[in-house]
Amino acid sequence: MKRFTSLRGFLVASVLATGAFMFTSCDDKADGPTNTYAENAVLISNEGAMGHSNASVSYYNRSNGTLVNQVFSKENDEQVLGDVLQSIAVHNDRAYLVMNNSKKVVVANANTFKAEGEIGGLEMPRYFAALDNQKGYVTEWVTYNSNGRVAVVDLSTLTVTKTIEVGVNPEKMVIAGGKLYVANVGGSSVSVINTATDAVENTLAVTYGPNSLAIDRNNVLWVASSNRKEYDPKDWSVSEELSQPGALTKIDLSTNRVTTTYSFTRNAPAPTGITTNTTKDKIYFVYDNKVYQQDIAATALNTTPFINRGSSYPSRSFSSLGLDPANGYIYAGKAPNYTSDGWVVRYNTTGAVVDSFRVGVAPNGFTFR
Repeated sequence: MKRFTSLRGFLVASVLATGAFMFTSCDDKADGPTNTYAENAVLISNEGAMGHSNASVSYYNRSNGTLVNQVFSKENDEQVLGDVLQSIAVHNDRAYLVMNNSKKVVVANANTFKAEGEIGGLEMPRYFAALDNQKGYVTEWVTYNSNGRVAVVDLSTLTVTKTIEVGVNPEKMVIAGGKLYVANVGGSSVSVINTATDAVENTLAVTYGPNSLAIDRNNVLWVASSNRKEYDPKDWSVSEELSQPGALTKIDLSTNRVTTTYSFTRNAPAPTGITTNTTKDKIYFVYDNKVYQQDIAATALNTTPFINRGSSYPSRSFSSLGLDPANGYIYAGKAPNYTSDGWVVRYNTTGAVVDSFRVGVAPNGFTFR
């Protein structure tokens, strides 16, 4: 096993605060939980700014409102986590912290956040998924404009045993029915990998730019795609005139066939952050700086926002979205830039603001325990 060493350069992204209420923050190590980051835990990955060594993990206790920022640094003698925290995944008592620009996955005890090792030799890693206690997968972009790959990882030794070539810029993954489904955001496909053979056995065509995946209670895979975006060279905003509308695609996992594609009407905004509620009969996603709730039985896109902040694209939207299975609350990250700390805003099951709290730079994801 390759043991953990101090990490270099970090990146930071920050979040814009919308009007809400502040939580009690515990910035001193003595104020935080004692070896119990698993207790009523919501883990927030704060991406940071590329090359600035300021990625971080925040811990929020949904029961008592305790907030601890810079968790990894506090529990590892102020060691730097790495450059660009792309995502966090937890399996059993391990947290897998995918460090994109540091080209590794940092492995920590999920209860204490003490570093236990790292998975090295990766190229632009993005997301992690565990099949079982022995094997996991990591998506790797490798380059910006060629086919990426999925690394197969032996979780006992934290070593890569095989790589599987997939589409361009593989992103998020879901595992179902002995298959690993991989969204290739740099193209128009979802790769289907057999987890017994670790080989690609199918490639499903979807709208260009699939960025996130979720499975509903009917064993249907929902895919959010941004479609092709063109930018205004004056300010690098997405051009409404030159871009194409995004879409949601439904795939029947019993047949691996695309059954429905719902296309949006505007070119510039893109659906992102797709997730399900606890009963998996509703889909949630971010679009046009709003959160939408889609009933899985509906035959058309829901055009009424579930959470409407009042502003629309191209104003900076939510940087992340998560739904807490414990109580159905929605967590939304806000990142107005990559130079200041961001915010998390919580919404109840009716879509009303509950409160908010400040985290690290550019909160980009949530892990609920």
